[in-house]
Amino acid sequence: MKRFVITALITAGLISCNTIPKKTMAEQLPSEWKHTANIYEVNVRQYTKEGTFKAFEKELPRLKEMGVKVLWFMPITPIAQEQKKGSMGSPYAAQDYISINPEFGTLQDFKDLVNEAHNQGFKVIIDWVANHTGWDHVWTKSHPEYYLHDADGSFHKASGMDDIIELDYKNQEMRTAMIDAMKFWVKETNIDGFRCDLASWVEVDFWEQARPEVEKLKPLFFIGEYDELENPDYGKVFDASYSWKWMHLTEDFYKKNLPLSDLTDLLKKYAAIQYPSMRAWFTSNHDENSWNGTEYEKYGDMAKALAVFSITWDGIPLMYSGQELPMKSKRLEFFEKDPIPWDGTYQMAEFYKKLLTLKSNHPALRGGDANVKTILIQNTAPDKIFAYLRKNGDKEVLVILNLSKEANLNFNLTDSNISGIYRSVFSDLKTDLTTQKSFTLQPYEYIVFEK
Repeated sequence: MKRFVITALITAGLISCNTIPKKTMAEQLPSEWKHTANIYEVNVRQYTKEGTFKAFEKELPRLKEMGVKVLWFMPITPIAQEQKKGSMGSPYAAQDYISINPEFGTLQDFKDLVNEAHNQGFKVIIDWVANHTGWDHVWTKSHPEYYLHDADGSFHKASGMDDIIELDYKNQEMRTAMIDAMKFWVKETNIDGFRCDLASWVEVDFWEQARPEVEKLKPLFFIGEYDELENPDYGKVFDASYSWKWMHLTEDFYKKNLPLSDLTDLLKKYAAIQYPSMRAWFTSNHDENSWNGTEYEKYGDMAKALAVFSITWDGIPLMYSGQELPMKSKRLEFFEKDPIPWDGTYQMAEFYKKLLTLKSNHPALRGGDANVKTILIQNTAPDKIFAYLRKNGDKEVLVILNLSKEANLNFNLTDSNISGIYRSVFSDLKTDLTTQKSFTLQPYEYIVFEK
């Protein structure tokens, strides 16, 4: 079954539940709430000066007010000390799969945090690093046979990363132990799912084995760090996957002046994916911020327009800690303590609140719903203006992005799909687009209309 139906433009529809039950998100199953969700990545180490669960818990009301629905915590397990990087090491080099990193607090602290998050209406997922561990993980002593080994018998280092060693997924006992470790966090802390690190570095049949076993405890949400264009079979297992190719191409588009058609051509490729999983869209995350630059270093003046796209296109949006500040040039250290420079202003919070609230509440922005169509809108500046309509019955959201450096760009909408009165989400002004077809936008300016 095709995930999208592609028309002469792009008409998109996904397999899902037909309607949203009249229940709060906290009461819904992942099969229901994933369609209206957004995900906010929490870097506990850098989020506060304390860098603890208890300190982060105080931020929950602010994030709820901003419209955040799902909290994704970077790895919360202890960090391996042998061959660690920097003075504090990488959270992606685990020392034990069923313990808490003491840097963040205690297991009870995390349980309390999850409970309070649930009380405030959030869902909680944790990072799961299944491909590798640190060099002094407890399994290296108790079960060295769980690992891949080089010809000389030493543990096999992960590609390009000296602080981690790879597990052997041909070992069935290791697979069972890994699944038991995942179950531990569901049973002990009542989390709602997993963000699976480097998911495609692990055989897809492991995830096919693991998910139903872990879900014997409760239904869960799974998002995988892989691009479905490169690893399509993983869509059989995961609710959502990364859009790495889009992220890289948009940076090249901005910096190298590529044609807009390159972006729409890539979206058509994503549209042809057969499995009913969603794409996750983002402008920043922990890897990008630390190693490749902030969204403003990568996309410059186009960063906000891409954020609008990420939240209004078909799929699920991801945000990273501090994007609401914003951190225009601040790259967070990965292996050292380097707190986010909060100043109490949250300049981008209202921008994200409007978009995230619209995403959660508007039927036309449901991700992964077969009833929702996504249509590219014809206009008189197709090499500069990227416009699209999200449509669910008579409910519509129209997005217009000037993805060019051209100032005072004049253009008309020439598409028969657009008619009626629309309200601007940001200005609250109403416009009758049956007669008003002409617009002028500044470089990388955007308009979001709700019919």
